[in-house]
Amino acid sequence: MKPQLRSLKKLPRAIEYIKNKETKYKRFNLYFADESRFGLLTRIKRVLCMKGVKPIAPFQHKFDYLYLFGAFSPVNGSSLILEMPFCNTAAMQVFLDELSEMDREELKIVVLDNAAFHHTRSLIIPLNIRLIFLPPYSPELNPAEKIWWVIKNKTSMQVYPTIEDLQKHLSHIIESLSPQSIKQISDYDYIQKTYQTLFNV
Repeated sequence: MKPQLRSLKKLPRAIEYIKNKETKYKRFNLYFADESRFGLLTRIKRVLCMKGVKPIAPFQHKFDYLYLFGAFSPVNGSSLILEMPFCNTAAMQVFLDELSEMDREELKIVVLDNAAFHHTRSLIIPLNIRLIFLPPYSPELNPAEKIWWVIKNKTSMQVYPTIEDLQKHLSHIIESLSPQSIKQISDYDYIQKTYQTLFNV
């Protein structure tokens, strides 16, 4: 089942349906998933400086990229981030398989957007994963976007000579994201209330 939400008001109902149907699982978790591109083209951001002073930043034009696939639980801070060379169905399949293997005894309810490769029929959903799709054109509803913002903020205004240099810096940033920080960054009130009501935690 891949329920498409028309509004966030239907999220509790969709989760409750999955919970009541999948009675063989003793543990449930809620994840929000998304993908983001990172590259060697310098990312510029706003900075503070004295009035009348023009800020100067290093900059380069290079167009090598990599993609990060991520799933983040606002409930307990559990997460998975994988680097992929492409953003397509094959990469999504690898990501879902890895997410499933994190804990095969846990049913993972994964909320994500409507990218075409999330819906393709060739995608094989692991047995312990259920997908729920956000309303169309609503990235602001996905708390995974806040995780990407934190990572991109830490890679902005810097020059990476090679993709390997970028990979090293991204690895350092990702390693610094503790479960507690992920929970704090991705926590929306409606998510906590929904989970607490349905799963009595």
